[in-house]
Amino acid sequence: MSIVIQNLSKVYGAQRALNNISFSVEAGEIVGFLGPNGAGKSTTFKIATGFLPPTEGTATVAGFNVADQAMEVKKVIGYLPEHNPLYLDMFVHEYLQFVGGLYGMKSQHLKTKVGEMVERCGLTREQNKKIETLSKGYRQRVGLAQALLHDPKVLILDEPTSGLDPNQLVEIRKLIKEVSENKTVIFSTHIMQEVEALCDRVVIINKGKIVANDRLSHLLAGKRKAAFVVEFEGEVSVEELKQLLGIDTVESVKAGTYKIEGKEGVDIRAELFRFAADKRLSLVGLKQEQQNLESIFQELTKQPVEA
Repeated sequence: MSIVIQNLSKVYGAQRALNNISFSVEAGEIVGFLGPNGAGKSTTFKIATGFLPPTEGTATVAGFNVADQAMEVKKVIGYLPEHNPLYLDMFVHEYLQFVGGLYGMKSQHLKTKVGEMVERCGLTREQNKKIETLSKGYRQRVGLAQALLHDPKVLILDEPTSGLDPNQLVEIRKLIKEVSENKTVIFSTHIMQEVEALCDRVVIINKGKIVANDRLSHLLAGKRKAAFVVEFEGEVSVEELKQLLGIDTVESVKAGTYKIEGKEGVDIRAELFRFAADKRLSLVGLKQEQQNLESIFQELTKQPVEA
């Protein structure tokens, strides 16, 4: 395993940011680490990279324990934090040479790697500019370049595509996919399409606890509640709809239109047709919502987490 998180907890005063979480990432995997704001994603990454001590539990990266072997961990990881810290008064190529020097890279090897990263991260035209003059998107590219510069075994990326425009998103996704062929990658994002395009597996955290840890294909194929958008010709009582057999939740979208979720494994369409016929209502529309990662994420993170 490249990353092993075991019974990890982090407490700030009275707040428990992480509550006994465990998961692992195998060598060569691309894993999406998802959760609402404040769920514990960045805290987990800071512990896994040795920048923050855990309150309880252990984290190992490439076989090194982050608590006892922090310097060894830092040698084998590339880390892009959520708030990308850069020396703004440095030129792009100057900053990358400085970072390479910190990793012990020298002379021609350093020069070659800086040139390679500048090209791969789309920074050729910006390499002689000061970082303070760059847009947020190009600063993210600089952050990615420094994370990749020393050819790490493990990449830990916290919101790597934050601030990128649609064209840049495609380029950075392609870059992450390319470098992942011989690396382990775990990254956080709020863009579900990005996860669906890149990830082998998904870990979802909510309020400091893991609520899902599975292959993306298994999550998408999982047996879950079917949701429908139902439109009647006129308004209908929400309470009456809730009383129908197999109905779990009813939400009024607008006059005459409702989002209705059936109980797990129950097809509620026949019941809705019978209801419309009994009430002599015209059923204008009945459309099943497509199951995707976004809907799964919303379902898993809207529920309260057990203590």
